[in-house]
Formats: sequence, structure tokens, C-alpha cells
Amino acid sequence: MNLVFKKVDAEDIVKLTPYFNLRSNRTCDSVFLDSFLWREYYNVRYALVEGKALLWLMSMDGEEHSAMPMCRQEDLPVYFNMMVDYFNQVLKKPFKIYLADAEAVEYLNLDPERFSVTEQEDLKDYLYDAQALRTLAGKKLHKKKNHLNGFLREYEGRFEYRALCCSDRHDVWNFLTKWRDKKGEEVEEHLDYEVEGIHEILKNCAALCVRMGGVYIDGSLEAFTIGSFNSMEKMAVIHIEKANPEIHGLYQFINQQFLIHEFPEAELVNREDDLGLEGLRKAKMSYNPVDFARKYLVLQKDFKG
Repeated sequence: MNLVFKKVDAEDIVKLTPYFNLRSNRTCDSVFLDSFLWREYYNVRYALVEGKALLWLMSMDGEEHSAMPMCRQEDLPVYFNMMVDYFNQVLKKPFKIYLADAEAVEYLNLDPERFSVTEQEDLKDYLYDAQALRTLAGKKLHKKKNHLNGFLREYEGRFEYRALCCSDRHDVWNFLTKWRDKKGEEVEEHLDYEVEGIHEILKNCAALCVRMGGVYIDGSLEAFTIGSFNSMEKMAVIHIEKANPEIHGLYQFINQQFLIHEFPEAELVNREDDLGLEGLRKAKMSYNPVDFARKYLVLQKDFKG
């Protein structure tokens, strides 16, 4: 089959979204916005097949890889093998998948003679009970509740949580400029791509139907967050959450308010991975995750080029 891949655009959300709900997947890649946000960093391209599957082609440092097909679970073997053939016959390369979700890996049960499957431990997503994050009740989240209460006391009468819309994008851009400047030159390359991706989301936010929230203090935006909803898993996916780190308790406040106001129907929250960074890992563990969405590297072993 002649697969034709094209770049991901904002307008693609309408035709691509149905494919994301064809099978269970609790990773942050289970919603359209994640692919859109990182489309330049990973050079994300897609192909639709027979109205049944969404196939992926990405590249990093000039090396192509793929992601698990978006299709019904029972169709996974067909479209997985279609991509293997594409890599072998068209690209003349062994097939490679980064960030393969655990549900798909388990269902495919790949032959170890043909494929190696390795967990990408540092890239697992953190999953939380949504109601626990809304209430911050109980002993395990007591410190978070204290930080939140400290913020409410210190800034009483000066703050406002607000659902953000397209017309607020200049406030977000101004915030991002200040946030990026504070990071200075010693910054990971992916952060610049993240900022670029956020700009693209804000430029196209009407088409993308994103959920956004912000906190204004003394009339100035000091925190904002962007999320999507996976209806099959009843899961909020938090793609972006940024706050002025000098304002104590602000992260706890926006985290809680975003879920209360924009995701009342969510039962699960995916707050993405920690990139193997110790500080980020401690922060994510401190919110008491209930589970992880594990991801795997799949490499073809039997390619004879």
C-alpha cells in the first residue's frame, strides 16, 4: 500500500480526533493536542488508511521512527505490520517505535525473535485521582493543602482564576517571554520547541478547542495551564502548566482550580512524564500518583536491508 504522510495542522483535529478514541490508551499521546504541540520538535506526520487507522511518521536528528497506530485494538496487528513494511520496503530501515503505550504492547505480544521491547522508564506518565487533586484532602496531600492555603491568605482579594480564551493569547505570550527570559541561556532545547508549540496552540486555539486556565494577580497573568480531555478514559491530560515560581502556593492553586472549573467530568488526570529529571520526579511523586502510563521502545531485530 502506498502510504502518503502529511504534516499535522490545526485544522486536522476534526478528522483525526475520532481515531484517538478507538482503543484504550492512558498516555498523554492519546489526545490530538500532544502531537500538535510537539509537531516541529518531532517533525510529526500522519497518514489515514481506509478510514480505520491513523499512522504516524516522526523523525529526530534525521532518524525516522513511528508511534503506535491509532485504530481499534483488534486491528493493531494489521496496521502495525503495515508500518513495518513501510519502514522496510520504502524507507529501507528497521522499524522503530518510541513511546509505545502499554495496552498496545501487551495486546500485540510481539515475537522476541523479531522485536525487542524495552520500557522507557524515564518517560512514563504520572496518573492521579482527579477528585483527590480537586480537594487535596487526606494526609498524603496535606502539605499541598498547606501551600494552597498559604497562597489564599497571602494574596486574598488580589487574585482571580479565569478560563482563558483566544483573546487572552497576548497575556500568555507576555507571560511566556518573561518565563523564558528567567530561564536564561542554560536551557534545554526542547523548552524552546515547547514555547513555539504553545504559540501555535494560541494562534489556532479556536480550531483546536483547547481548555485553558490562568491566574491573574493584581491584574497580571502569573500562571496558566493548557489541557485536553480523553473521553474514553475520562482523563484530563495536562500538557502545559507554568507559574511564577516566586509566588508560593501558586502551582497548587492553578492545578486545583483548572480541574475544578475546566474538567469537572474527569476521573483521572495525566500530568505527563518527568523526563528523568530528579526535581521533576520529586514534584510529581509528591502529588501521590495512583498509577503510571508506561511506555516502551520497540525495535525490529530481523530487518535485512
